[in-house]
Amino acid sequence: MARRTICLAAMVALALGMASAPALAQGIRVCGAGAGVYPPNALFGGVRVSGFQFDFGVRIPGNGTALGQFQLTLTGTSALGLKQNIEVEGQAATGSATAGLSSTFSGSVAIDLGNGTPPLTGVPFTLTIVANPAGQGSATLVLGATTLPVATVNEGLITIK
Repeated sequence: MARRTICLAAMVALALGMASAPALAQGIRVCGAGAGVYPPNALFGGVRVSGFQFDFGVRIPGNGTALGQFQLTLTGTSALGLKQNIEVEGQAATGSATAGLSSTFSGSVAIDLGNGTPPLTGVPFTLTIVANPAGQGSATLVLGATTLPVATVNEGLITIK
């Protein structure tokens, strides 16, 4: 929970810093915090993933780069039937966006599988967000060589502007 608070504070600081920048230098801001669900039988690292909680704050200036934080918790059930959370956090380095519609950003993350093994570091990720007018939408996450199915964001808020 402390990590989520720190990430949220970083998003607010990023948003406040960008608010004073001239509109052209600002690019597109992609911010969000909330939760969603995966379709049945979604798997990551042998864990049946049913949902996720996320927060991110990324600035995409329009030149192919991106700057910002990304944090996500995959919630699921291990092969033994036990609850297992997979923590993912990292930095965006590249990205593109269409204001109000969609954004894709990539970088590297650390992944704590929540099973007592050491975290995996330097794992490439790509997150594609499609927003709807209600501020929710869908998310497609690629972690390393694994592409998770499209997830539905059903709580929280996503803005791409």
